[in-house]
Amino acid sequence: MVVGDFAHEVDTLVIGSGPGGYVAAIRAAQLGQKVTIVEKGEMGGVCLNVGCIPSKALISAGHRYHNAKHSDDMGIIAENVSINFEKVQEWKASVVKKLTGGVEGLLKGNKVEIVRGEAYFASENSVRIMDEKSAQTYNFKNCIIATGSRPIEIPGFKYTERVINSTGALSLKEVPKKLVVIGGGYIGMELAGAYSNMGAEVVVLEGSKQILGGFEKQMAKLVERRLKKNGVQFKMEALAKGVEESDSGVKVTAEVKGKEEVFEADYCLVTVGRKPNTDELGLEQIGVEMTERGVVKIDKQCRTNVSNIYAIGDIVEGPPLAHKASYEGKIAAEAIAGEKSEVDYLAIPAVVFSEPELASVGYTEAEAKEAGFDVVASKFPFAANGRALSLNETDGFMKLVTRKEDGLVIGAQIAGPNASDMIAELGLAIETGMTAEDIALTIHAHPSLGEITMEAAEVALGTPIHIVK
Repeated sequence: MVVGDFAHEVDTLVIGSGPGGYVAAIRAAQLGQKVTIVEKGEMGGVCLNVGCIPSKALISAGHRYHNAKHSDDMGIIAENVSINFEKVQEWKASVVKKLTGGVEGLLKGNKVEIVRGEAYFASENSVRIMDEKSAQTYNFKNCIIATGSRPIEIPGFKYTERVINSTGALSLKEVPKKLVVIGGGYIGMELAGAYSNMGAEVVVLEGSKQILGGFEKQMAKLVERRLKKNGVQFKMEALAKGVEESDSGVKVTAEVKGKEEVFEADYCLVTVGRKPNTDELGLEQIGVEMTERGVVKIDKQCRTNVSNIYAIGDIVEGPPLAHKASYEGKIAAEAIAGEKSEVDYLAIPAVVFSEPELASVGYTEAEAKEAGFDVVASKFPFAANGRALSLNETDGFMKLVTRKEDGLVIGAQIAGPNASDMIAELGLAIETGMTAEDIALTIHAHPSLGEITMEAAEVALGTPIHIVK
């Protein structure tokens, strides 16, 4: 197409095809809008291509390998277990391909036009979309920005073949013999777990006194203990100072509790957070308000201060969660359609696919007290659950946070196997205003991990059966 040929006209333009963007586009199309979605990279964004999905595939492969080598106590003895990491990567890529292909099929099935290229705002109602060969103008009535985020690069640690971010860690051609991980957040702990399960010697450098700072200390300690059992070393209050590279590895210098230490490894993985992709869109030019960090300011319908432009996902306030982005995408599409939808983040879960898995929804006990609630915190251990025992996975607990006056469930935290699946019931409980009694009176299948939810509710009521009060 010749530059400036003509302008395309659409009702809603969506920039970015990650879990926020593609969901927003489909929901807008369902509501009768003529929708175009723009993507400069691969369909599905970071989550499907170099984030949530491929990382869980590697985590799953790591579990399989580790369990094959360490199930002697169950009477399962496997000899000569090995990893064909090239095959692991091929399998991981096949999982990604199925999902990204599925997203493209869903968009086309909902008559969403897909355009490849980079978008730059020319005005409040138009963007220029450019690729290597051409540029074209799209005029829109409304726009939803869903451009996601990218890993933060820290001083002295420029990304190379040996100093890598999460994207690089997911595409390694070998299992590292030694790996240094800078940052004890959820990405660092997931990848540290995956590679340690595959046989890597892992050292974690964490700047604070606790890994997984967004979770309760007792939950984070369970993960730390399990990883230590698997050979992972932790250096707390460690400040990474610099790195020397060679063709075969790295030497990472860090100040650990005031003392300088050097760590040698094949690779250095930097996982210290992510930054919003808002700096190359031309948002300042059209007056969209942002914070100093480049986070876009929005209202409860995900609308920016420019009334026909919406923003969702990692580029707005809140944790960088794929399901949060998808939720916001639906809200924005419905707001454009004139519906009264608004965001309500109380029941949005946070999950870490660590060992054991961690999940939290609603208030923690400390947050509830800080907010002025008089609460009861009720715990039930996985070790008292028959299904957990039969899985040989007894580390962990569930904690319910209920309002003392009426038993209303306002929060829950889970550390243990399948926490990522179990948290959904508690999210539903909070969303629908259920009490501990409602959960306790719901018959849960036996033997199942789901019974732990019922048992924790019985603890809240003071009537536990399978632990002594």
